Amino acid sequence: MTAGIILALCLLVLLAYIFELTAPKTKIPSVLLLLGLGFLVRQLCNLFGINLFDLTDVLPVLGGIGLVLIVLEGSLELELVKEKFPVVRKAAAIGCIPLIVFALILAFVFQYYTGQSFKICLTNAIPLAIISSSVAIPSVRNFMRSDREFVIYESSISDIMGVIFFNFITLHETIDAWAFGSFFIQLIIIIIISFIATGSLSFMLSRLEHHIKFVPIIFLVILIYEISKEFHLPSLVFILVFGLFLNNLNEIRHIKWIQKLKPRVLRREVRKFKEITTEATFLVRALFFLVFGYLIEATELLDTEALLFSVAIVGGIYLIRIIALKVFGAKLIPLVFIAPRGLITILLFLAIAPELRLPFINRSMIIQVVILTSLVMMIGTISSKKEPVEDEAEEKAKEKLNAS
Repeated sequence: MTAGIILALCLLVLLAYIFELTAPKTKIPSVLLLLGLGFLVRQLCNLFGINLFDLTDVLPVLGGIGLVLIVLEGSLELELVKEKFPVVRKAAAIGCIPLIVFALILAFVFQYYTGQSFKICLTNAIPLAIISSSVAIPSVRNFMRSDREFVIYESSISDIMGVIFFNFITLHETIDAWAFGSFFIQLIIIIIISFIATGSLSFMLSRLEHHIKFVPIIFLVILIYEISKEFHLPSLVFILVFGLFLNNLNEIRHIKWIQKLKPRVLRREVRKFKEITTEATFLVRALFFLVFGYLIEATELLDTEALLFSVAIVGGIYLIRIIALKVFGAKLIPLVFIAPRGLITILLFLAIAPELRLPFINRSMIIQVVILTSLVMMIGTISSKKEPVEDEAEEKAKEKLNAS
C-alpha cells in the first residue's frame, strides 16, 4: 500500500510538471488540469475500491504553506525601481480598489438576499474578490513583458491586501474607530518585526557557508509568519517586506549598514533562494489543487442552483474589472480576462467558521467560480500576443548584468 501511494504521488507530481510545461502551448491553465486530475484519481479509487486516509485536514495545511510561498515568490518578483513606479501604481490601484469595491457590493447583495449582518456577508464576499497569483502568474509567461509585469504586480498585491482585509474583518467583532486604531498599532508592530527579522534572515543568507541553508530559512519565514498570525498581526506584511528587500538590494546598496550584509554575495544567494522558492511553490501549489480536486464530489460540479450564483458572481467580477481597467487607463486585451480565483479564495473560504458561512456560499459555488474564471482566463491566454524576440534578448541581457 505504501509503495503504491509513493508511486502514485511521484506520477501525479510529474504530470503536474508536464501540465506546467505545456500550459504556454496548450493555453489551458494548469489549475484546471490539476483539479481534473485530482477528480479523476478520486473516481479511479472509488472504481477499484481503494480507501485513502481522509485528506480534508491536509488541505488547510497545504494552503497555509502555499499562501506563504506564493506571497514570497510574488514579492521576490516585485522591483521598486523608478522607471517601474507608473506600472506599480497602476497595478496597485487595480489590485486593491476593485477588490474592496467588489467585496462591498457583493456584501450588500448578500445582505439584501439573506438578511444576515453586513460583517458576516463581507466575510463571505472577500474570498471571491481576490485575484489568485498562484493561477495568474504561471498563466502569463508567454505574454508581452509589460503585460506580464502588470499581472505579477497586480495579482501579488491583490493576494496580500485581500488576506489582510479578510483578517481585519474577521478578527474584529465590530468595525469602528477602535478596530482601525488597533489594526494601525498591529501594523506598526509587524513592520518593526519585519525589519528585524528581514535583517537577521538576510545576514544568515549572506554568512551561512553550510551547503544546507535555503530550506531552514524558508521554514524560519513560515515560523515567523505563523507566530505573528497567532498574535493576530498582519503577518503577510513580513513576507512582503522580506521579499521586497531581497529583490531590491541594488536600489539600497549605498546604505551603510547594507554593506555589512555583503550585498554582492547576498545577491548571488538571493538568485538561488528564488529558484528554491519557485520550485517549492510549484510543489505545494500542485499538491493543493490535486488534493482539492480529489475532494470534489461530482454532485458539486453539477449543482445547478449554485451555478446560477457562480455565473452571476463571475459576471460581476469582469464587469468591475472592465470599469477599473478603463478608469485607470490600462489596456483591456488581454488583461481583462486575467482575474482568476484559486488557492487564496479556497483557503479563505475554508477559514470561515461553519456558523458564519452563508448557505449558498458552499464548496460547489467556490469550485464553479474557480473553474469559470480559469476558463475565461484561457480566452486571455489565447488572445495574448507572444513576447517579441527583442524583449526576450533584452531580458537575458539584464539577467547577465544582474549576475555580475
